[in-house]
Amino acid sequence: MPLPSASRQSIMFFRLLRLILVLALVVSAPLSFEAAAQGVSQAPAGLVADQQKIIQGLTTKADNFEKQIQQDGEDDSNLVDIRLQLEELSRQSLTSALAFRTRLGEINSRLEQLGPPPAAGQPAEPDIVSAEREGLTSEKAEINAVIAQAQSLSIRISGLIDKIGNMRSALFRNLLTKRYVLSDALSPQVFSDARDEFGNFYKAVSSWLSFAIKFKFQAILAATFVALGLALVLLVGGRRLFGRVFEADPTNEDPSYLSRLSVAFWSTLLPTLAVAAFLGSTIFFFNYYNVLRGDIGLFLNALATVIGVVFCVNRLTNAALEPRLPNWRLIPVETGPARWLVRLTTAMAVVISFNTFLSVVNDKMGSPLSLTIARSFVATIIVGVILILMAMLRPFRARDGSWRPWPAWLRYTSLGLGLFTIIAALLGYIGLALFVSLQVVVTGTALITAYIGFLSAQAIGEEGAFANTSVGRWLSANSSYEDTALDQLGLVVSIAINVMIVLVFLPLILLMWGFQLGDIEAWAYKLATGINIGSVTISVTGILSGIVVFVIGYFLTRWFQGWLDGSVMARGKVDTGVRNSIRLAVGYAGVALAALVGISAAGIDLSSLALVAGALSLGIGFGLQNVVSNFVSGLILLAERPFKVGDWIVAGEVSGTVKKISVRATEIETFQRQSVILPNSNLINNAVGNWTHRNKLGRIDIKVGVAYGSDVKQVHAVLLDIARSHPLVLKNPEPFVLFSNFGPAALEFEIRVFLADVMNGNIVQNDVRFTVLERFDDQHIEIPSTPRAVVEAKKHVAWPTDDDKIEADFAEREEAKAQAEADAKRQAKSSRKTRKPDPD
Repeated sequence: MPLPSASRQSIMFFRLLRLILVLALVVSAPLSFEAAAQGVSQAPAGLVADQQKIIQGLTTKADNFEKQIQQDGEDDSNLVDIRLQLEELSRQSLTSALAFRTRLGEINSRLEQLGPPPAAGQPAEPDIVSAEREGLTSEKAEINAVIAQAQSLSIRISGLIDKIGNMRSALFRNLLTKRYVLSDALSPQVFSDARDEFGNFYKAVSSWLSFAIKFKFQAILAATFVALGLALVLLVGGRRLFGRVFEADPTNEDPSYLSRLSVAFWSTLLPTLAVAAFLGSTIFFFNYYNVLRGDIGLFLNALATVIGVVFCVNRLTNAALEPRLPNWRLIPVETGPARWLVRLTTAMAVVISFNTFLSVVNDKMGSPLSLTIARSFVATIIVGVILILMAMLRPFRARDGSWRPWPAWLRYTSLGLGLFTIIAALLGYIGLALFVSLQVVVTGTALITAYIGFLSAQAIGEEGAFANTSVGRWLSANSSYEDTALDQLGLVVSIAINVMIVLVFLPLILLMWGFQLGDIEAWAYKLATGINIGSVTISVTGILSGIVVFVIGYFLTRWFQGWLDGSVMARGKVDTGVRNSIRLAVGYAGVALAALVGISAAGIDLSSLALVAGALSLGIGFGLQNVVSNFVSGLILLAERPFKVGDWIVAGEVSGTVKKISVRATEIETFQRQSVILPNSNLINNAVGNWTHRNKLGRIDIKVGVAYGSDVKQVHAVLLDIARSHPLVLKNPEPFVLFSNFGPAALEFEIRVFLADVMNGNIVQNDVRFTVLERFDDQHIEIPSTPRAVVEAKKHVAWPTDDDKIEADFAEREEAKAQAEADAKRQAKSSRKTRKPDPD
């Protein structure tokens, strides 16, 4: 059938429109394709050339450093500096290679869009596509060549760093294993060399002093007083701020172990830091005012180190042994041996420190090798003798008054170290003997101080210990902290002390064991920026940043929750249940957002958590079904709000008021004040009655029974009047009295009343029942009661004493029983004979 003219015209119109669209797409497709190709093929201007120049410059620097390694192969500190600069070059080369990451991604993506070139026999592709593919491929080859150069340079630099490490290890081994000839060192010529050395040193120092006093006297005074002021602020301010934590109280005859540990640790650390601050700031200001010249600067630095070590050792031994205050000693030694231990330890520190100072002087003054060997030989022999004397000391007194030595392990360790030092020095291994002596004094002092600090932190972290300290008592008296808060604060202080000890003493011990400051800086940089373990990078800085970001986000969320609930919703008279739902939703969303931001700030790629998510989904499929079900059910409850906080609900056998709705469970408080925790899945999957869902309007029923024969009209009127007269019963809907049933023992009525607040149901029921009893008594209406069976207590039959009486009673019972059975049979026969059939 032919189409109408209007339909034909519309069809032709749509065909024409479709043809125009197709032509437009055909014309614009090459243009857009060409524009996209040009956009992708446009690389950053000069990127390849710039990176090539950077890599060439880095290669030149690496060549220079390689030459320096060959020249300074005997200087450990210079090797450390070169290694640090090489590590920086390695990072720059890797940065140069990473500069092409974005561009390579664009090229690879565009090549995937273009696809492979057509195979033989297939139609040729447009010239613009071929030209673009060739350009992208050529650019990719140039970028790969530059990246290969950067990688080769990085590998070369890594080889140089490894070479420096091997050279430093060889230097250290050579220092400890090199043997010197003692005959030249112990010759009379050594005394002459020492006298000449001292004369040269005196001339150098006196010439500098005369110059400084004439031209830099005011600068010296200013620098000295400023440094002294800084030290006094640190020392006096610390003592005034913390008081008894740093000073032993002579009046305390029985100090606690924590007090003794704290006093020993802080009375060593604080004065030592004050002295170090004074010496360090003095040298700093001398350099700032150009008071020092090169050689005097080295001498003054060495002298400051000597003074600091000797002072620290003396303070530590005095704090731990306390020759004047026996009650404050950490080690229960007698007073006389305690004094000798302090003297011997201080003497050993003086010998080692003075030897270190003379080594700096000898190096700067160009002293002969024999003088250096003689000096080190004498120092190590003295240290060995002191160690032997300390091992032979008897510091303890037994009950019978006899003196007892050190424990065997400590005595033999000290004796072994002393003998080892002396024997090594006598055999010519001066470097090894000097190294052992230095570690005994400096490393031993650092380890003992750190150990006392760890013990102090452990004692502070124990339950209730911090509250008994002077700081804890001050906080308890001047703040609102409770015992629990003080105990938690004690844990924080304990952790802080442990961290401080590690940060202070670990670098010091590493320096004493031959490591340079550059080594520690390199390790700290790697630890902060990231440690690669396989494909995982662990960054302490990133982890700390993530924790800080999460903590900030968590507290901001809690603050926003409180502000939203207390300032916005409370003023807006928002319902309590709605407020609780909104507060919980905001809290969970804020914590989740803070966690995501913290993870991102920690440098963890969220896409790498896909494996974890897969494992969690597998665990959910097996063991976490109930947990996830409760979680999802909690979200549904918060969203749909079938009940809210404050509602009276009935869930199975549980009836009570909703106190809290969380994502896992709901807390219900029964009317017996029992808290019941119901999983959310139970509330979603099972029927739940809510008495106060939309409002608190509700109906209560009161059953009343009256005796048969009562005037039911009168009963109905009385009950209805009672219901209407109660003040809590609503007039609309009005009360109703139902004649509900003819019960087995009573006529049953129900009073049905509506209340504005169904929570008052028990009060109304109680009042109505009391009123019913009073009105029924006035109207002489009887409330029947169900008869109860009378249960007689079974009396215990006494044990018979007369056998004849037992037989007679038994015979009477048997005769009565037989007579009863015969009468029953006769009655049964007579009833069967007289029975007539029922009428139809």
